[in-house]
Amino acid sequence: MRIGILTGEYPPLRGGVGAYSRILALELVQQGHTVAVFSDRQAQEADPRIALSPVVNRWNWGALRAAGKWAQANKLDVVNLQYQTAAYRMSPWIHFLPDSLRPVPVVTTFHDLRVPYLFPKAGPLRGWIVSRLARASSGVIATNDEDFAHLSALPCAALIPIGSNILASLPSNFDPHAWRARAGAGANDFLIAYFGLFNRSKGLETLLHGLKLLREGGVPARLLLIGGGAGSSDPTNVNFMRQLDALIAQQALEAHIYRTGYLDDEAMVGAFLSASDVVALPFLDGASLRRGSLMAAIRYGCAIVTTTPSVSISSFRDGDNLALVPAGDVNALAHMLRRLWESPDLRARLRTGAARLAEAFTWPQIAQACVGCFGQVIEKSLA
Repeated sequence: MRIGILTGEYPPLRGGVGAYSRILALELVQQGHTVAVFSDRQAQEADPRIALSPVVNRWNWGALRAAGKWAQANKLDVVNLQYQTAAYRMSPWIHFLPDSLRPVPVVTTFHDLRVPYLFPKAGPLRGWIVSRLARASSGVIATNDEDFAHLSALPCAALIPIGSNILASLPSNFDPHAWRARAGAGANDFLIAYFGLFNRSKGLETLLHGLKLLREGGVPARLLLIGGGAGSSDPTNVNFMRQLDALIAQQALEAHIYRTGYLDDEAMVGAFLSASDVVALPFLDGASLRRGSLMAAIRYGCAIVTTTPSVSISSFRDGDNLALVPAGDVNALAHMLRRLWESPDLRARLRTGAARLAEAFTWPQIAQACVGCFGQVIEKSLA
């Protein structure tokens, strides 16, 4: 199969959609398919098996015309659009991609259904333009249960969760005590890790207030911020980072926080996650299969505290493979973290459960499911 992947971000641009796109491309090539990628002009690719076209300066009508020529030149059987509004700098034009690529069928992977900002007072038009993209696509893939509930009635709709963007094995000489020491944590400290970019939806303010409560309650808690930064797609994250810095200073928490900064070495991310006592991901919109940071913590078999999903997710079992608390509830988060500090047995049970859960989200399975969806769409387009 000749598969095109069109994505607004691609490494070295930082962001979950770009990382997903490259890992999927590599897995598809590994499974014997021909893959071409169309992306931002800053994109880079060292693997000669992936034909990268880093040509887009602005996601406007001209970019769509260039994409049409790219699809024809590469004789693509199908194009997989990786959709997230921020990845295309909130441009409305990307919503018309299926029209510009015809007769090549487009399968759109919705990393979320958040509506784009178009212009002041756009109102219902913002929701309509996302719905239009879904209806114009030959097939749709939802990465999470809550979005699939909105897309399932469309033809050729599939639910295919993402996998972890962090795949490296732990260092051969991995010593959790040494990695804890790098984060400023002693043998008796309770090390809480957060992983991911910084934006308002991640619940970092809740986590900082929870850390303050733990410290005031006598828990020797330290916070390890792994990765972080604003990412390459959403400029509002920069302002949010300034607000976080102000909150940390106001709460006098800096001495109890270690920041790794952005890490190019995936093995370091895995080592820091694995060395922590718990990983806290208090998403304000609830835990979701679309969260790459959550999938990374699951992949490394961490003891995870996160927030109750907005819809039921059958694979998430509170107290078995995750510990769930209400979103935005500082007291509930602090109480659960204290409980985990007091109970090594509960932490061990969560780690075992997360390791079992990780088996359901491997990239070979994800790529195979995508190919199945692509094949269904291609067959229908030829009928």
